[in-house]
Amino acid sequence: MSLPADRLALDLLDAHLEALWDGADLPLPEGPVGIATDGAGELVHWALDRLRSIPREPKDVFVRQVGSLLTEFRSRSCPWNAAALRLLDDAYTFAATGPRRHEDWAHDVLAVLHRSVRDPRGWVRLDWDRTNTARDTVPAYPFDPPAASQFPDRLYPLTAEAAVAALAVMTEQWQSEPAPRSRPDRDAVLADARTLLDRYGPTAGYWTNATAAACDPAPDFLAAGLQGTGSHLFLTSEYLNGLDLFEDLGLIAVTDDEVGVFWSFGAY
Repeated sequence: MSLPADRLALDLLDAHLEALWDGADLPLPEGPVGIATDGAGELVHWALDRLRSIPREPKDVFVRQVGSLLTEFRSRSCPWNAAALRLLDDAYTFAATGPRRHEDWAHDVLAVLHRSVRDPRGWVRLDWDRTNTARDTVPAYPFDPPAASQFPDRLYPLTAEAAVAALAVMTEQWQSEPAPRSRPDRDAVLADARTLLDRYGPTAGYWTNATAAACDPAPDFLAAGLQGTGSHLFLTSEYLNGLDLFEDLGLIAVTDDEVGVFWSFGAY
């Protein structure tokens, strides 16, 4: 089944902008053909006009401005994207969704962690390390995940409301920021977290590597914050590019069709 023209144009332009942001030397795309001039089509035309107005030199300035354009383009293209960017883009996090293809969904989570699958809906992924040279040494960097057979020993089920709270505390910076319970924007943070998890529907299952969930599927993440949350590490112990990874908090959403993976990293 082919994609609608507007959706295809959005996906192609997103991929083009991301390649430019990663430093690829690509020509400016031609204008989209055969798409509407309202809705998604209007957004594509707006982004192309903005892209054509950015000077190509100096290259580092061009790349930064393309990155800003890409963020705004993604925010405008989908409310879920906008919530993801508001919630998690300023913290060292990973957020991506992949297709559910196996009865044992651990294999699908591993595919997401290894960046071998794309979002089934073409929505935004957040991945600080997508072009990190550390991945030449550790392909899933910053992850060094266990084998699928070991997932049951590392993960615990969560209630839906605890999953919202776990996602909300990922807005924190490890060791340096108060938990959302003391923030003036606490309600907005929780609302964005619910928007992200609403994607997976009312029958989704949630899992975390937080050890607090070993005895209770509804730990109070908001009270503990990142600083008070221990976990089974899914991270590499390799010291690469001057960065030591020492703490993490993960949340996995599982449905019949998708697996969503959200992770926060403590590093110095």
